Amino acid sequence: QVQLVESGGGLVQPGGSLRLSCAASGSIFTINRMGWFRQTPGKQRELVAVITSGGSTNYADSVKGRFTISRDNAKNTVYLQMNSLKPEDTAVYYCNLDLIYSDFTRRYWGQGTQVTISS
Repeated sequence: QVQLVESGGGLVQPGGSLRLSCAASGSIFTINRMGWFRQTPGKQRELVAVITSGGSTNYADSVKGRFTISRDNAKNTVYLQMNSLKPEDTAVYYCNLDLIYSDFTRRYWGQGTQVTISS
């Protein structure tokens, strides 16, 4: 019913930049929260950044000051601008959409996009 399609991953050198996009489609009728998670093999999936429908943002300490999350509410699209990239940023990045209802929250995930930072 709801689908998230990610794009923008790739390989860049340390210090470079990437911009990830995630477009949500389907029946979205409630206030939503969108974010980005990342995961490497053998590690837990960690929150990178989140943005509410009102534009409030939160970031992991490891990316604060380097990454910027934004959204286009009309398009149900979230972006992640990643600057000053480091090798430790290498991971599969997953887009997340939370549909927040009065009594529960429904969570959806994108397919993941590989981000590799290497010389």
